[in-house]
Amino acid sequence: MSTPILKTRANTVIGVLLVAFLLFPLYWMLNAALQADVSSSNITWLPLNPSLEGFQNALSTQLGNLGTSLVIALGAVVLAFIVSVPAAYALALLRLPAVPVMLGIVLITQMIPAIVVANSLYTLYNSWGLLNSFPGLILADATKGIPFSILILYAFMIAIPKEMMEAARIDGAGRIRTLVSVVVPLSRNAIITASLFTFLFAWSDLDFALTLTTDGSIVPVTLGIYQFLGVYDQDWSTLMSVSLLASVPAAVLLISAQRYIAGGISTGSLK
Repeated sequence: MSTPILKTRANTVIGVLLVAFLLFPLYWMLNAALQADVSSSNITWLPLNPSLEGFQNALSTQLGNLGTSLVIALGAVVLAFIVSVPAAYALALLRLPAVPVMLGIVLITQMIPAIVVANSLYTLYNSWGLLNSFPGLILADATKGIPFSILILYAFMIAIPKEMMEAARIDGAGRIRTLVSVVVPLSRNAIITASLFTFLFAWSDLDFALTLTTDGSIVPVTLGIYQFLGVYDQDWSTLMSVSLLASVPAAVLLISAQRYIAGGISTGSLK
């Protein structure tokens, strides 16, 4: 057997082992979800007597919380889009002064821990009446996605040929029309990438949900899992079922948008 074939097969085996290692936590979650009335000490490696009781409990207790998280995450995506697209356009194509300084400020905002921002927002939200509200959580979660979106979109938009902008201006398009009709369609991959990550940031948020909700009227699924763990800390079947259900939207989005993500990130990295 030739050396190239052996090398290919060895790489295949290594790749399979790495994938199995990375997917093992997902398997263990599914395995625990299918075993009713188990604790962390008596979960078996295989669900020999599978039960859907955990999923039934999860749906009955957390379905509304999943919907709450979906509303908040989609709202954060829309808000991040409204803010980050014009901001990136201005930084990349309008030749504003001190662009490196502005980008540095945007980058620094991503280094601030969410819990620090959450504690700061609590006092502000309390005076504005935004505690325990969808607008408050949407605004807070959007603060995670906006800086990231600006950086991704800036890296993409700055690579757009200047000739296209000039052609649009010659045809009579103003700055806003150029953004809407030329820049946004060309930046589709980057916009989808930024929107997906913003959705994931908001979907997985616990800091803002835990800090900015106090009366239980609005409970995102992450907070629901956190509270559920405290109440039913021995019911691992239901807990793992809720965790699996919470991971489904993120997995579906990642799989369906992976080609756009690859295009959006690779273009920015090439720049």
